[in-house]
Amino acid sequence: MSEPLAFLRPDWPAPPRVRAAVTTRGGGVSGGPYAGLNMGGSGDRPESIVENRRRVAQALRLPQEPCWLRQVHGTRVVRLPDAEALPQADAAYAQAAGAVCAVQAADCLPVLLCDEAGTMVAAAHAGWRGLAAGVLEATVAALPAAPARLLAWLGPAIGAEAFEVGAEVRARFVECDRAAASAFVAAGRPDKFFADLFALARRRLGAAGVTRVYGGGVSTHADPARFFSYRRDGVTGRMAALIWLEPGA
Repeated sequence: MSEPLAFLRPDWPAPPRVRAAVTTRGGGVSGGPYAGLNMGGSGDRPESIVENRRRVAQALRLPQEPCWLRQVHGTRVVRLPDAEALPQADAAYAQAAGAVCAVQAADCLPVLLCDEAGTMVAAAHAGWRGLAAGVLEATVAALPAAPARLLAWLGPAIGAEAFEVGAEVRARFVECDRAAASAFVAAGRPDKFFADLFALARRRLGAAGVTRVYGGGVSTHADPARFFSYRRDGVTGRMAALIWLEPGA
């Protein structure tokens, strides 16, 4: 008997028709370094990914197949269901009920958003490159709602205790926001710092006018039983963060 699927559910005051979940490694048919519920890590058997996605759709009772993005650590935001098949983008939003926004990650930060009235949802893929480039600001700007009406939830990502970066990464953030220096701690090696993705995302969202931010602090790197982690394992699978408006709710 296979292991049951397990999901991480956002703890935020979203309207009832907003449905969201993040997959974990629990369940699934992938093997080797992708063992469990790999939602898209390249190198896995394609048929395993298809079956894993089928199981997730069934378990969550997804109203439609998610729109899977070709993520490139950029800032493009696509609207669903108008986007082309497999769009190259790092964020998606929807106002139509049933359209499922999805991003994949294995240390990068998935950020889910909705408005307080439950009329729109969005998902963004925010690793350090995307954060520095402005993917969260682009997502907020794309949503047809005032930022003050938005709620955001930060999913699992690599924890600051494991995310060592070079001085050039710190400089990218500090040059446009001096206070972002508080999200970096010297790592004890020359020109190396530990970076807090959650803190950086909160700062970026706050600067864009989104002040109701929930979640954060769940480290993919520290929990190999539940999460894939590229920094920890190198070759690995991907989790998926999914959000949609429930039809008829």
